[in-house]
Amino acid sequence: MADIAPFRGIRYDTTRVRASDVLAPPYDVIDADHWRQLAARDPHNCVRVILPEGDGDAKYSRAAELLDRWLADGVLVRDDQPCLYRYNQVFTSAELGGREVVRRGFVAAVRLHRFDERVILPHERTLKGPKVDRLKLFEATACHPSQIFTLYSDPQGAVDEALAAVERTDPVVDGTTDDGTRHLVWRVTDRSMIAAVVEALADKPLYIADGHHRYETMLAYRDRRREAGSDVADFGTLFLANMDDAGLVVFPTHRLVHGVPGFSLEKLVAAARDAFDIDTVAGGAADAAKVRAIVTERGAARPAFGVVVPGSADLTVMAYRGDLSSASATERLDVTILHDVVLEGMLGIDRAAQEAKTNLDYPKDTAVALARVAAGDGQCLFVMNPTPVAAVKAVSDEGGFMPQKSTFFYPKIASGVVFRKLDESIAR
Repeated sequence: MADIAPFRGIRYDTTRVRASDVLAPPYDVIDADHWRQLAARDPHNCVRVILPEGDGDAKYSRAAELLDRWLADGVLVRDDQPCLYRYNQVFTSAELGGREVVRRGFVAAVRLHRFDERVILPHERTLKGPKVDRLKLFEATACHPSQIFTLYSDPQGAVDEALAAVERTDPVVDGTTDDGTRHLVWRVTDRSMIAAVVEALADKPLYIADGHHRYETMLAYRDRRREAGSDVADFGTLFLANMDDAGLVVFPTHRLVHGVPGFSLEKLVAAARDAFDIDTVAGGAADAAKVRAIVTERGAARPAFGVVVPGSADLTVMAYRGDLSSASATERLDVTILHDVVLEGMLGIDRAAQEAKTNLDYPKDTAVALARVAAGDGQCLFVMNPTPVAAVKAVSDEGGFMPQKSTFFYPKIASGVVFRKLDESIAR
């Protein structure tokens, strides 16, 4: 199954730059204002590589030139031997009630497989546009500047046990990103540690948590390099975390509906009564914590979600009462029922409109989402429960696909913790 190997990573020299000044979120969550803020912190911020500025294809060449210059100047340094990279994130959130959590994982080179080989499994479909952009960046830089977020199942915690000792040494990266997450990275060079990790995962598949577009781009780039007679891109660069660990947190992504002709809550409730048990909690939408508690409780036994409309502090709860005894893992999901039965079936928002966000926004923070609908930004808010990790595994194992924005693994993997230059084969 998963073929995992160490590699000679490229890292920032933290005697030259502060890690907090050069790390960035994934490229696809950075808007123009945030780009400028990141770039202003340090001229070597990785945002200049992962999301190069400018128009046309020349921007990709500039990203490659920056990488080469930073390496030549010693701002980036390449490890002299192949390593795994222990990567922990320490974080909290209002969604967690302020509780601090540690998510443990590691970065490795992993042999790429097509999805039909059933070794590395997806749970969502991808769009063409982002893959074209990432492929141009890979071709110009011959580098993986960030990692695909993947999961493995290890109920006994063998991998974390094998890597525990390295956490008692000084990290090579220690920085904090704008969301308050602390990012800690250690080099793992001990051959016995690496062998233990490789052995523990040798018979396991991997599940993509985040980064489907980048994974498919890695495959496309691999195929192009193979056509040129090279195997340097046969391995992707992945972050791997244990889906059975308590530090793996999934938050909900809510749905804010706008622009639906003739929408009203009364019409929605009338249309939904045949398929849902519906009740209204007076004042239930007064604050985010209360909303989360109600929707969590109602969704414990069957698919359920809340509905909030402008001008009301009430929470309408829709609990699905359809027969799911023979349903697939995908069909049982709250988000599938919302998208298929309600959004498309009752509100007329078809799959193309969902993907294009024609009538939908996808806010993640519950308090922010409630504030938006209270301010009249949208016609209604569907308040969702998070998709359980077990459901991600079940859908992937069945070969199914979830609706867009079904999962939000928090926090995001930072860009800039370690780069991998694709100029040498992975030693086996």
